[in-house]
Amino acid sequence: MIAAFLGAPPPADAGTRTGTTTPFETAKQVSSQTPQPPRLPRDFRGKGKWVVRDLGITVPFTWEGKNGDSQMVAGGPEYPIWFTNLIYRNTLYTLTYKWPGLNEHPCSRIPGFSLETLNEGFKNARFVGKEILQRNPQRQVNHWRVGVVLPKLPPGKFLRFPLALGDIYVDQQNRGTFWQVLQFGVQNLYDPELDEWLVMDSFEHRPGRVTLPQRCQPPG
Repeated sequence: MIAAFLGAPPPADAGTRTGTTTPFETAKQVSSQTPQPPRLPRDFRGKGKWVVRDLGITVPFTWEGKNGDSQMVAGGPEYPIWFTNLIYRNTLYTLTYKWPGLNEHPCSRIPGFSLETLNEGFKNARFVGKEILQRNPQRQVNHWRVGVVLPKLPPGKFLRFPLALGDIYVDQQNRGTFWQVLQFGVQNLYDPELDEWLVMDSFEHRPGRVTLPQRCQPPG
C-alpha cells in the first residue's frame, strides 16, 4: 500500500505546492521541524479515486478500517479495474477481480502482516516537507517517502533495486488522516508503468466495514 518515484507526475487533480521548507535549511533546523511519521488508525473510513494514469483509468475507491483490520476497494464489476487489498487478522490479502489483460484471479496471502507491521514500516519514512494539495478544498499535508530497497548494503558502489517505493501525504494536523498516496514498485506489477495513485476526497475517524472475500477464505 505505498509509493511514488522516478519523476512520475501526479494526476491533474492531485497537484502539490511545496511549503516553506527550503534545501538551504541546516540539518538541525530540519530535524526540529520534522513531524511524527504517518500512522494508519485502527478505525477509519474514506472515499476517493484510484488513478492509473498510463492506462487512462480512474475508478471509485474506498478505504476503511475496523479494530485494526483494514480494506481497500478500487472499482467494481462495472469498471475496467476492480480489486481489493486487506489486512485481516494478521494476514495481508490481495484479490484482483478485473484488470486489463489479466486472466488469472487468485487471492494472494502474506501471513504475519498486521496494522502494527504497516505502522512499524512507516516509522522509517523520510520527511520530504510541508505541502499543499491544490484540490477543492486544498489540503495542508506532510509529504513522506517510504521504500524497500534490496539488497540491504552499506553506502557505496553497490547494485541495489527499488522493490517498493511510495509517497504518502497525511494531514498536517493529524498524521492518521491520509489524503494521497503514490505507489510504485513490484506491488504494481499489473500496471505497465508500475505506478498507481490513490486520492482521497474524505477521511473520517470512525469505524468502517472490512469483509474478507469468499475467495480468500480457507476451505471448509
